[in-house]
Amino acid sequence: MTSASPTSASFADTVLVSGALFTAGLSASRPGAVAVAGGRVVAVGSDDEVLALRGPRTEVVDLRGGLLVPGFQDAHVHPVAAGVDMLRCDVHHCGSAAETLAVVAEYAAANPGLPWVTGGGWSLEHFPAGTPTRGMLDAVVPDRPAFLPNRDGHGAWVNTRALELAGITATTPDPADGRIEREPDGSPQGTLHEGAMHLVERLLPTVTAADQRLGLLAAQEHLFSLGVTSWQDAAVGEMFGQSDLLPLYRAAAASGDLRASVVGALWWDRNRSSDQIADLVERRGDGGTDRFRPTSVKIMLDGVAENFTAAMLEPYLDDCGCGTDNTGLDFVDPVGLREYVTRLDAAGFQVHFHALGDRAVRHALDAVEAARAANGPGGAEHHLAHLQVVHPDDVARFAQVGATANIQALWAAHEHQMDELTIPFLGERRASWQYPFGDLLRAGATLAGGSDWPVSSADPLDGIHVAVNRRVPDAEDATEPLHAEQALPLAVALTAYTAGTARLNGLPGRTGRLEPGVAADLAVLDRDPFAGPAGEIAAATVVATYVDGECVFGGAGR
Repeated sequence: MTSASPTSASFADTVLVSGALFTAGLSASRPGAVAVAGGRVVAVGSDDEVLALRGPRTEVVDLRGGLLVPGFQDAHVHPVAAGVDMLRCDVHHCGSAAETLAVVAEYAAANPGLPWVTGGGWSLEHFPAGTPTRGMLDAVVPDRPAFLPNRDGHGAWVNTRALELAGITATTPDPADGRIEREPDGSPQGTLHEGAMHLVERLLPTVTAADQRLGLLAAQEHLFSLGVTSWQDAAVGEMFGQSDLLPLYRAAAASGDLRASVVGALWWDRNRSSDQIADLVERRGDGGTDRFRPTSVKIMLDGVAENFTAAMLEPYLDDCGCGTDNTGLDFVDPVGLREYVTRLDAAGFQVHFHALGDRAVRHALDAVEAARAANGPGGAEHHLAHLQVVHPDDVARFAQVGATANIQALWAAHEHQMDELTIPFLGERRASWQYPFGDLLRAGATLAGGSDWPVSSADPLDGIHVAVNRRVPDAEDATEPLHAEQALPLAVALTAYTAGTARLNGLPGRTGRLEPGVAADLAVLDRDPFAGPAGEIAAATVVATYVDGECVFGGAGR
């Protein structure tokens, strides 16, 4: 048995027995038990060894053959926006265009006094070319403006009234960082991409501090129900109509409402240059508390492949498979980026990149390389999120420059958005470079796992399932994996979503592992995925979640 120092409490507060354990460093689960006292793990061993620490007030939790893991950690998530959406016109769950429209119509009818219909979460795959029309939305919301971002947050569906209020017509030029989808006559069609969303977003009613607080609390409860005990909020600042989340998080940490451990990625204003670094240092302050630390900076380098705004080294193809002159968008000058990252690194910030296309990935790696050359090795755990397309020449560079691969594994599978809206416009050669998790692992890259919720499911087990199978949960056995050679072993995927993200979030040795001395942030699964077929990983569910040894979800009757 491994145990904490002799100064630990004589008796455990809680012992968790009769199950299996997994932690980083193992290649599979193993039988075991854990004792918790004072909010920390104090012993890891056999049932008999751990039960020896039982006292008259010790709670004994029967794992019933399930798997005990360190609490999951999400390396890239937008919980406040997701929580606010949960409380508004939430269409994330809709399975078709018809269902989406029905939910919007029902919400509008139930809330006649709202000046705008807002919310969002529609799926591109439910609409031709991923671009719903204003006419469709006019049919269910004819009386007031409507603004509904899609699931990935890189486009929005608006009705005619919203376009009129924003003054968007056939003569309105596309902004430099976005595109207005148009009818054949040039008039706005009803879908706005990237920076074009702001043309309408600026008119939306302000999301109040009270709305944000309720959204954060709703999101935290949802994440706890999935075993997530820590996360990195990937956008803390004023952008795209969102008010600054920094005061919200600080207040929630001070009041005790925030029970998870959170890193805030402060938003990099792409309309400014290095002059904003002093402001970011001021916003960081003293580095925060155990519950909230605004110690990362989010730099969004490009868009997404589905609307052709992800930055690519080679042009996209058109509907006929022919080349175009569109290589996507660079939201930040790549030369300036190297300076910005070098200065942020010197100031002690971690840099959190949105890098989806292969050109954006290369620019991010160039910037990290420049920072390491100027400031020396080590430093903050800079990381690249999304990594949809990575040029083979850049795979080995992650380990070489010390950049973490922050993967959103749920996207690495064949589904409509991939097969209809992405692969045909990338071409087979470039499409084969998508989500190269296996190559990154073999090249020595450090992996961390995230969801990008509400873009996709917040459930880590869904992402882990796809990382291992390269198929979506519940896919037919005949479904072809998306480049099966890029699959990860289950132990590696679980480690990415626990210890990997703990390292990225500056918490190695404090969370992310099952060992004496670490915080007792734990998740209990109803089964051991190592004991069953890989195709059933996502069938596992979280039945209890602990933060600092206190049960924050489930646990009753176990």
